[in-house]
Amino acid sequence: MILDRAELVAEAVRTGTLAGLPGGHFIDGHFVDSASARRMESFDPGRGKAFATVAAGDDADIDRAVAAARAALSGPWSRLSPAQRGDILMRASRLIAERAARFAVVETLDSGKRLAEAEGDVGGVVKAFAYYAGAADKLHGDSMPLGHDHIGLTIEEPVGVAAQIVPWNYPLSTAARGIAPALAAGCTLVVKPAEQTPFTTLMLAELLHEAGLPAGVLNVVAGTGAEAGAALVAHPGIDHITFTGSVATGQRVMRAAAEHVTRLVLELGGKSPLVVLADCDLDAAVAGIMEAIFENAGQICSAGSRLIVEEAIAEPLLERLVAGAQALRPGHGLGDAGIGPINSPAQLARVAAHVDRARAAGNRILTGGAVVPPEDCGGGWFYQPTIVLAAGPDDPLVQEEIFGPVLTVQVMPDFEAAVVAANATSYALVAGIYTRDHAKAWRFARAVDAGQVYINEFFAGGIAMPFGGNRKSGFGRAKGMAGLRSYCKLKSVVARI
Repeated sequence: MILDRAELVAEAVRTGTLAGLPGGHFIDGHFVDSASARRMESFDPGRGKAFATVAAGDDADIDRAVAAARAALSGPWSRLSPAQRGDILMRASRLIAERAARFAVVETLDSGKRLAEAEGDVGGVVKAFAYYAGAADKLHGDSMPLGHDHIGLTIEEPVGVAAQIVPWNYPLSTAARGIAPALAAGCTLVVKPAEQTPFTTLMLAELLHEAGLPAGVLNVVAGTGAEAGAALVAHPGIDHITFTGSVATGQRVMRAAAEHVTRLVLELGGKSPLVVLADCDLDAAVAGIMEAIFENAGQICSAGSRLIVEEAIAEPLLERLVAGAQALRPGHGLGDAGIGPINSPAQLARVAAHVDRARAAGNRILTGGAVVPPEDCGGGWFYQPTIVLAAGPDDPLVQEEIFGPVLTVQVMPDFEAAVVAANATSYALVAGIYTRDHAKAWRFARAVDAGQVYINEFFAGGIAMPFGGNRKSGFGRAKGMAGLRSYCKLKSVVARI
């Protein structure tokens, strides 16, 4: 029975969990226990308490999952037409839409994000599966004019068994934006969700099987990065790796992939600049900045975490931002909170350490700057919405990703200085600008090094727009047709006639 949103929220609030959560890995079409029989707890960040347990996988479980995925490559899945693959993805899209409330409540319990944010994520997943359902039979190669005696053409073939390492900040949506195009291309998969947030990825695997996916095509192994993730990226049976996470872990993934020359798409960190010029629509800019840094408590790789504001409007803009930040009430994601929790005690400690160092280094805390006492927020892991005026361009506050609700502010004299500041970190994932001068906006879009540029709206675009970064933000692209081709290998064929 599919319960509605109110019933699910009431159950979660009353019991602290939901009945019927998956407890095992999903391998070869079934939920199974770990080979070791070990289990691990999953915590509700809004309460700071465990709400469920799940199987804890290791290299033995990864071996099982990769074997199932490799066997499925030559099974019934390989004989389906692209249109038939698209039919399965479209059925999955409809099923996710029907069960959106359950997916959203589980995502809130597991990740901590506000229910409205989780519902937005689930809506995006519905669109992602529909998009790639439509794209499955539109993936094609080209023909080349080689002259009268030859025909030349290219074929896009599935790369094989694809591994995906999913982060804890957007568990369902990140899993979906890799799973959907990989299936549309004809690949099989082994997915390792973050140990903090395994449940919606496991639920998605079961749903896809219900939608008609043959056994073994999609496998999900829960476990830690050290035990399950490392075994997956180093496995010789993997043909492609999609990793989303930190720079340091991404570097370890690259080293492991090099052993077997495994293809990679890496989406790593960000310290994304958001430039606000004096001629902007101030109301729109304030709303955009607040969303860019405080959505999901700032735990977004593409968060607009570095505000670069033209000096002429710095004072009125910052007054409004400080007031807005102070008005955000922290609380459990299932309640009417203005901002949700930090995902784990370890991440909360990292955020606090960044701000403490910034304060000690002479950066000016405009608001926030402290952990919320557990007794003030139901026992969960919360950090105050924080805005800091940077002391200088080389400060770690400006250069390093914090991954929390902390906005770094740099004041610049003019547009040219703002562009220089925007490019002055080692990251290059996202950039944004608010201005009424479209010539300046497009000059900025051309001059800034970033995988995505937003003009007068942050987080715009949706599933059709490719997403990824440059420099330390990684390489390769998810989403759009570029994301689909990430799971293909190109074959050239020449025939003499």
